[in-house]
Amino acid sequence: MAKPKIEPIVTLAQVEALKPEKDRILHSATHEEILMGATTDIYFVKTHEILSQKGLADTVVTAEIFARGEGIVAGMEETISLLSAGIPSSGLELWALPEGSSFSDKEVILRIKGRYTDFGLYETALLGCLASACGWATAASKVKAAAGDTPVTCFGARHVHPSVAPVMERAALIGGVDGASCILGAKLAGKNPVGTVPHAIFLIMGDSVEVAMAYNELMPASEMRTVLVDTFKDECEEALRVAEALGQDLRYIRLDTPGERGGVTPGLVKETKFRLAAAGFGQVKVLVSGGLTLERIAELKEAGADAFGVGSYISSAQPIDMTMDIKEVDGVPIAKRGRLPGITPSTRLVHYTA
Repeated sequence: MAKPKIEPIVTLAQVEALKPEKDRILHSATHEEILMGATTDIYFVKTHEILSQKGLADTVVTAEIFARGEGIVAGMEETISLLSAGIPSSGLELWALPEGSSFSDKEVILRIKGRYTDFGLYETALLGCLASACGWATAASKVKAAAGDTPVTCFGARHVHPSVAPVMERAALIGGVDGASCILGAKLAGKNPVGTVPHAIFLIMGDSVEVAMAYNELMPASEMRTVLVDTFKDECEEALRVAEALGQDLRYIRLDTPGERGGVTPGLVKETKFRLAAAGFGQVKVLVSGGLTLERIAELKEAGADAFGVGSYISSAQPIDMTMDIKEVDGVPIAKRGRLPGITPSTRLVHYTA
């Protein structure tokens, strides 16, 4: 793919001249604004301008990014793409942990070698890409560990800004969940989005069975028949009504009882499954969603839950703090106080050329 022709912001005069459109629809940055450096911290622009004015623009450095905590790598594909599409250069050398890899506290996950002025402008963006995505992927891996072989779908897009929703759900898939409801997030990870229909359609149509029958009639056969049963009546009663209407076509009922009514409890899961089986619908499985935590997932799985939809636990995960340090200047080991000069030994990093 050809690199976009974008003029990077490398002087304070360019910063002063930058005038975002007042009528822009969203406040989030475009790809072009990120590439031009509009999302960077101002001090990296000042650094670039000073180095250029002092004849040090060609200084070759080796920088390393390490994580302040353990987790799962995500966002590395974006990071490498950003470095490859950024300021035109003769090529940066990169060494990185592949996406999906685990990392330990203080472990180097990315090493960059090249002219500092070819990548320094993007430090803010690089750290942000990695910090957020690694945080989401790590939370997703914990959810999947708690769920074990029980399927998990990420429902977290509604909890974050739409510009980063696909980044979050893609990271969740890298972290190990089985599906994602955000269309673009799933597609970016090479999967199809997963999900049924919301409470809104039940409230509009007025009856759970009518919605279930319409879904069964109108949705493609490839769409799994999963029906919410907590909108109007007792969940067990609604589950039986829906099962009788759809028969063998019904694959899952979804329990999403709100916290105002106590949420989904282990007892509710057990009773629902028991009553379905007793009525001859033992093939119907139970998907649970709504404010799930690791502890609740373990309890509900033990009670018989067959699948989970997890949103806020993943989407609200704290970013994993990332730090970039220069470790060599023109091949000479160096470091700020408190760090060890020179390249950090690592046999796990994979070599790339940006």
